[in-house]
Amino acid sequence: MIKIGILGAAGYTGGELIRLLLNHPEAEIVFANSESNAGNLVSDVHEGLIGETDLKFTDAMPFDAVDVVFFCFGHGKSEAFLKEHTIPENVKIIDLAQDFRIKGNHDYVYGLPEINKEEIQKAQHIANPGCFATCIQVALLPAAYLNLLKEDVAVNAITGSTGAGQKPGATTHFSWRTGNLSIYKPFQHQHIAEIRQSLKQVQGYLDADIDFIPYRGDFARGIFCTAVVKTPAPVEDVIEAYKDFYQDAAFTHYSDKALDLKQVVNTNKALVHVEKYGNKLLITSCIDNLLKGAVGQAVQNMNLMFGIDETSGLRLKASAF
Repeated sequence: MIKIGILGAAGYTGGELIRLLLNHPEAEIVFANSESNAGNLVSDVHEGLIGETDLKFTDAMPFDAVDVVFFCFGHGKSEAFLKEHTIPENVKIIDLAQDFRIKGNHDYVYGLPEINKEEIQKAQHIANPGCFATCIQVALLPAAYLNLLKEDVAVNAITGSTGAGQKPGATTHFSWRTGNLSIYKPFQHQHIAEIRQSLKQVQGYLDADIDFIPYRGDFARGIFCTAVVKTPAPVEDVIEAYKDFYQDAAFTHYSDKALDLKQVVNTNKALVHVEKYGNKLLITSCIDNLLKGAVGQAVQNMNLMFGIDETSGLRLKASAF
């Protein structure tokens, strides 16, 4: 059994991670850390787990008792935490924040299995990709492989309210979000840097801009993305290349039919579809922001790091009805 510690276990990602790991055949949760909830039942906070676990939150962090630690912190807190705490070198780390996603003076591997599977299998530390970043990358990576990203790419993506985290805010509470749509951080979203990094890795260069407009959606979970790429390439060749690119991917699949968000909600799947209008490719993709966009992908990375079936604990049915 893989022995697991979770830091920041009281938020949405922490709760989803616990849900997955409780049903993982080779995982054992040793501790779920939350200072503000120490001593409380996990199911008192994550009420969907009532009847499934007697696990309690703790303020302890017994790193010597685990094989891997998941960081479910807010962005910027992981790097600060590691400056103040020592985790044994033999303990693997999977960080769900953005602190180590950009290559630099660290040994974190960017945890997108569609392009970095071999590196993930050998890694000690993983920087789990962002939710928007994952959805947009699976849409564009085969196009990058075909060397099609030569002009600016227009991207629109809409996310569920859980993407903003569990703490209520002015743009997340129900009476504001319901029946509403809005954009935020146009052309400036923090995930653009990691998207560009991966596209450049695959294409070899990236001079084009990724013009990304994020939307807040009137639903709880999921991300639906559209991207427009200008190219003279025949659509039949592009579709065949997309199918080839993802033929060995455990969870990313090309669909011959137009996509619906409900096909992926509550799963670790990413779906991709391509159409062409004139000289423009319209690429659509969708994921569950909390699963393939966060903890589902993190568990997928854990499976790869420990040499077990990549799909363990992640065989989930979409909540399409």
